[in-house]
Amino acid sequence: MKNFHYEIKKLPAYRAMGIKCDVAFTEMKKIKDVIQSGINRVDELEYAVNKDTRLGFSYHIRSDGFVYYSAYEVREEQQLPEDMVEIHVPEMTYLATKHDGGSIEETYGKIMEWLNENEYIVFKEQGVDYYDDLPIKHEKYPIDVDTRDPHFEILIPIEKL
Repeated sequence: MKNFHYEIKKLPAYRAMGIKCDVAFTEMKKIKDVIQSGINRVDELEYAVNKDTRLGFSYHIRSDGFVYYSAYEVREEQQLPEDMVEIHVPEMTYLATKHDGGSIEETYGKIMEWLNENEYIVFKEQGVDYYDDLPIKHEKYPIDVDTRDPHFEILIPIEKL
């Protein structure tokens, strides 16, 4: 395993727009279509902050799957295009790391190890049932990501114990 480098960082609130997919684990192939659809429609986001960075948000709020968004950060003046959704991400503190290829499961395992050994816990919104040890995952992908061996940034919302 490559060295695990992390950073704790607080990011300001921001707004994003993109495509939403509420998917069962048995329907995982749908996510590729959602991702491609988001990439294909990025030019509809006239006020995208950075069209070269696609955001992937996973919320594990169902026992048999999760809700996934393929989105881009946008400025306030952006109007919501038809068949897209708007996501308001609040100011949060994150455990940030990079996945530099290889096993994504191994990278997420290292994140869990780090959380178990430090004074932080994953952030969970009150009143929401989550079904994963890492219930909220934010990922930032370069537009030219190699889908066979992806390299991307992982941001896990956390809070102090």
